Amino acid sequence: MATLVLTVVGGVVGGPPGAMIGAQIGNFIDREVLFKPKGRDGPRLTELGVQTSSYGTQIPKLFGTMRVAGSVIWSTDLIEHRSKSGGKGQPTTTSYSYTASFAVALSARAILGVGRIWADGKLLRGSAGDFKTRCGFRLHLGGEDQAADPLIASAEGVGMAPAHRGIAYAVFEDLELGDFGNRIPSLTFEVTADADAVSAGSVLAEIGGGDLASEDGSQPLGGFAASGASVRAVAETLAGADCGWFGLEDRALVLRRGSGDGIALADLGMRAAGRTGAVGSRSIAAVDAIPRSLTLAHYDPARDYQTGVQRAARPGPGIREARLELPAAIDASGAKTIAETALARLDIERERRSLALGWDAIGIVPGARVTIAGAPGVWRVDRWSLEAMVVALDCVAVAPATMAADASGGRVLPAPDLALGETRVAAFELMPLDGSLASAPRLAVATAGTGSGWRSAALLTSMDGASWSPAGVSALPAVMGHIVVAPGAARSGLADLAGSVEVELLHEGMVLGDADDAALDAGVNLAMAGEELLQFGRAEPLGGNRWRLSRLWRGRRGTEAAAGLQAEGDRFVLVEADAVAAIELAESALGGTVSVQAQGSGDSGSDAASASVSGRSVVPPSPVHLAAERLEGGGTAVRWVRRSRIGWRWTDGADVPLGEEREAWRVTIMPEGGVARTEAVAEPLVTLSAADRAGACAVSVCQAGSHGLSLPAVLMLESLEGA
Repeated sequence: MATLVLTVVGGVVGGPPGAMIGAQIGNFIDREVLFKPKGRDGPRLTELGVQTSSYGTQIPKLFGTMRVAGSVIWSTDLIEHRSKSGGKGQPTTTSYSYTASFAVALSARAILGVGRIWADGKLLRGSAGDFKTRCGFRLHLGGEDQAADPLIASAEGVGMAPAHRGIAYAVFEDLELGDFGNRIPSLTFEVTADADAVSAGSVLAEIGGGDLASEDGSQPLGGFAASGASVRAVAETLAGADCGWFGLEDRALVLRRGSGDGIALADLGMRAAGRTGAVGSRSIAAVDAIPRSLTLAHYDPARDYQTGVQRAARPGPGIREARLELPAAIDASGAKTIAETALARLDIERERRSLALGWDAIGIVPGARVTIAGAPGVWRVDRWSLEAMVVALDCVAVAPATMAADASGGRVLPAPDLALGETRVAAFELMPLDGSLASAPRLAVATAGTGSGWRSAALLTSMDGASWSPAGVSALPAVMGHIVVAPGAARSGLADLAGSVEVELLHEGMVLGDADDAALDAGVNLAMAGEELLQFGRAEPLGGNRWRLSRLWRGRRGTEAAAGLQAEGDRFVLVEADAVAAIELAESALGGTVSVQAQGSGDSGSDAASASVSGRSVVPPSPVHLAAERLEGGGTAVRWVRRSRIGWRWTDGADVPLGEEREAWRVTIMPEGGVARTEAVAEPLVTLSAADRAGACAVSVCQAGSHGLSLPAVLMLESLEGA
C-alpha cells in the first residue's frame, strides 16, 4: 500500500524520477513494515480462558459467539452473613456464609446477550437462563448510551460511577460464595456478539476502519476475539486462519486466498545498468525446510468452547513441528481443514520465481496474483524492488483450495445443564425420624424443584402470615408431588395388600423403588400422603411422572386417624432424613398454624405452605388394643396398651420405653343418658361401675404426656342390662 501511495505522490511532485524514488521508499515500507515476516504479538487462547483483574488488561472485541473469561472491573468486599440454629435442649450453632458483588467486562464492542456462565468450570447459569446459585444479575450490552449500573452508582456515589459506554459487562449482586470456597470464582461467559457466524472479512472491515477488506469465500468462524498488540497482529491472525495473504486494491488492504485471475507476465530478462548475471530464476526449497506437522489450537463449540486441537501431517523427511493458535470458535472439521490447508500451502510455497520487468510494471505490488509465461498455476508477488528502472518481482506459488476435512473433537464431557424449575415446599409436623425424644414442637420442611437441577432454597417462617423470620436453608431435594388416586380407608394394624395410591411426582428425575418387609420394618419408603404417614413395598411406574404404590403399611407413627382421609391433589412427600429440614418451634406455636416460604435460585417468587401445629411431634400417640373385661359384682375393667413416641420398632419383645416424665392417663366415661366424667389414672386400666353399664357406654382414653394429651382412643360398650 505504501508503494502505491508514495509512487503517486512522488510522480505528482517530481515527475517520473520522483515516482521512482517514491516507489523505492514505499517498497521499503511495505517490505520492512507492512509485510515483513516477523514474530507477532497477537491474541492467544489463554487470554480468553483466565479471568483477570489487573489494571490495564486488554479487553477483546468479540464477534459471533465466544466463551470468554473477561476482566473484573469492580467489586465489593466479601459480605458476611450469620445464622443461628439450635433450640431448647440443643446447643446453639452459628453458621457463617459470604456473598460478593462485582462487575466483569466482557467485550470492547456491543454484544447481543450472554448465554451460559461457568464458575470454576461448573455451570452457574444454564442455557435456559436459570442460575444454579442464588445471585442478582444484570447485563449491560455495551451501547454508547448505556447508563451506569445502579449498584455501582450506589456504592461509588452518583457521578463517580462510570457507565463503561462501548464496553459490554455483567454485574453480579450478592453472589453466594459457599459453593466456591467463599471466594469469587473464576467465571467464563458464553457471549453472543453477532447473531450469525462471522467471516474474516467482516472482522477486518470493522477493526480496520475501512482500510482492510476481504475477498468473498473466507472461512466462516463461529466466533472470534480480536485482541493483541496491534491491528496488524489481528489481521495476520485472520490471514493465518484463512490461509490467505494481503494485497492492495483501491487503496485498501484486501485479504486474498486461493487461485483467481492473475496478471499475465513474462520474464523479460532485463538487467540493471552495470549488473551481470541471471536476473530471473526458479528455486525449490528442501522439503525438510518446512514443518513435518502443523497443529492448530482453537475453541470447539461442541466442547463447551474448550480448547480443541487438530493436527495435519505430511509424508517425507523433517522433524520440525509448527503450532498455530487461533482465538476463534470453529468446529473440529473446520479446524482440520485449516490445518491441512496451511501445511499444504507451506509445501507449495517452497517453489519461488524471480522476474525482471520494465519500469512500466511498477504498479504490480506485493500481494498481487500473477501468471508467468511457461509456468503452470497462479503465483503471488511476495517481494518487490525497483532499481535502475528495472522492476524485480519475487513470486511464490499459490496453493489451490483443499477439500474439506472430516474430523472429531473427541469425547465430550460437558458440565450438566439441568433445569432448576420452580421451587415447591411442603410442611408438616413430624416426630424425629431417629427415634430421639423431641423437647419442642418440630416442623418438617421438604423442598424440591420442578426441574431436576434444583438444589436448595432459603426458608422463612411466620406465625401470623405477616412477619417472617429466616429459618436457614433447605435440606437435600425431596422426592415429592401430589396424590392422583387416593388410597382409601384401611386399618393400621394389618398390611394393606388390596389398596394402592397413585401419585404424580414433580419431574421425571424423581424415582421410587420397591422394598421388602425387612426394609419396611427398618423404616424404608416412609411417605407423607396427605396427613397420613404410610409405607409402600411396591412402586410401579405408569409414565408421565406417575407411580402406583401398593403393599401398603398404613397409619405409621400414630397417624392412623388420617388413613383414608386423603383427596386428589393432596401432597405426597417421601420422608427421608437427609431430605427433610427440621425446624423447632416455640411451645406457644401449639394449636396454631405456621407458614413456610421457600425461594430457590432463579425463582420469580416464593412458594409457600402452611401446617397446623397440633403437637403430634411432642405428644404421645393414642393407646391401642382397648378391651373390656366383666368383673364380679357387675363392674367392668377396661384395659389398653400404651405406645410411645420413641421406640417405634418392637426390637426386644419387651414393653416400649415410656418416653414421658411419668405415666398418666385421662379417661372420659360417657354413659348413655348419663353425665360424662373424667378420671385420671396412672396405669392402663380403669374400672366402670354397674351403673355405668346400665346402658351403652363410651370410654375415651388419652395419654397425658409432658407436652399435652394424645389423640383419644375410643371403646364403645353395649348395655349389660338383660345380658
